[in-house]
Amino acid sequence: MKFYSREQELQLLERDYSQTDNSSTMTVITGRRRIGKTLLAKKFAENKKHLYLFISKKNEVLLCKEFLEIITSQFNFPVFGEIKDFRTIFRLLMEIGKSQKIIVIIDEFQEFYSINNSIYSEIQNIWDENKDKSKVHLIFIGSIYSLMNKIFKNSKEPLFGRADRIIYLKPFSPKTIRAILEDNGNYSKENLFINYLITGGVPRYQEILVKNGIFSKEKLLEFYFEKSSPFIDEGKTILIEEFGKEYGTYFSILELLSEGRTSRSEIESILEKNIGGYLENLIEDFNIVAKRQPVGAKATGKIQKYYINDNFLNFWFRFVYKYRSSIENNNFEFLKNNLEKSLSTYSGAILERLYHEIFRNQGKFTAIGTYWERGNANEIDIVCVDEANKRLIIGEIKLNKDKLRLAQLQAKSKNLEKRFPDYEFEYLELSLDDVEGYLASE
Repeated sequence: MKFYSREQELQLLERDYSQTDNSSTMTVITGRRRIGKTLLAKKFAENKKHLYLFISKKNEVLLCKEFLEIITSQFNFPVFGEIKDFRTIFRLLMEIGKSQKIIVIIDEFQEFYSINNSIYSEIQNIWDENKDKSKVHLIFIGSIYSLMNKIFKNSKEPLFGRADRIIYLKPFSPKTIRAILEDNGNYSKENLFINYLITGGVPRYQEILVKNGIFSKEKLLEFYFEKSSPFIDEGKTILIEEFGKEYGTYFSILELLSEGRTSRSEIESILEKNIGGYLENLIEDFNIVAKRQPVGAKATGKIQKYYINDNFLNFWFRFVYKYRSSIENNNFEFLKNNLEKSLSTYSGAILERLYHEIFRNQGKFTAIGTYWERGNANEIDIVCVDEANKRLIIGEIKLNKDKLRLAQLQAKSKNLEKRFPDYEFEYLELSLDDVEGYLASE
């Protein structure tokens, strides 16, 4: 599959690279697994003098031997004696950068925690000592979000404040998914929606689908729920290492969220456990869950809901993890039948998410969210606030256009009108049929 999107990220990397003419710069690229971090870094570095070093889980001495072979094969720089620690490798790289401008990409940087966590303080000391004398564009890549967050954003860690830029890579936008489908001759609003619903725009999943010629709803669901599907174990693969030994509690919370149990009290009553700390970690450390308040509510307000912000994981917990016993028994027909019964209801919420993302990507609004009142009264699917022009867009979203009711939407908005007395209100009825028009205006 060809390289898509990432124009903004490439521009940021080019900006950091240009600053390396004066002194070394440090860029961090992070984000969930399969999001295309390594591909982005390699795309940026192509046609530039660079080194790529991958931190695999092995002994530091063996790792250094591998790295030294890579370095000496690409640079004519004298090396004396045997190098057995990464500290010396890193000092060597900074020395090379004193005579020439280079990009050094270090992938899976968080793995040093298990190899030798003193490496982070050693890197800090060497960096501080040499960065103003050298011309190295250092790019650290990491796929365990919580650890990368800790390394660079925790004030107690040695590399805190050292990164010139941290790029958090996100999934492809709906517009990019559309481009992929069009390039493969299979664009339709239905194909776009089922792709977004299941993959959330994660690049690696796009690559898998394109490689296998999977584009329609029928083929995608058949491919997803077949024996040896690359998606069946994916949730466990990308999360167990993140969560560690407490993954069972985290998985239980995520399963309930995927079912639409959006309040902390409801989840705690089911699990019979205080989950405040777990929810906070899922939001702050793992970036898998987000918290939502009604548009117009005070930041300190107690009315709030929680949801999984990753479409792929939301689908996986709702339709795979919940029925893991059926998977262990190879009962894939049960999974398909269960999905057929539940998909329509589930799809409605994801269509809302799709429209939220489309409007957010327009870059015209101060805030985009939903609205509801205590007891889930007067729920409104989308509210877009344009403070600059004193305008509010209020929309109802349904898969089936025939089920939209404008008069009911206006009636549910009475209290919103009181909260925004000087605003002009625009009401929209949005269905899957309308997606193409709004995508074109992104």
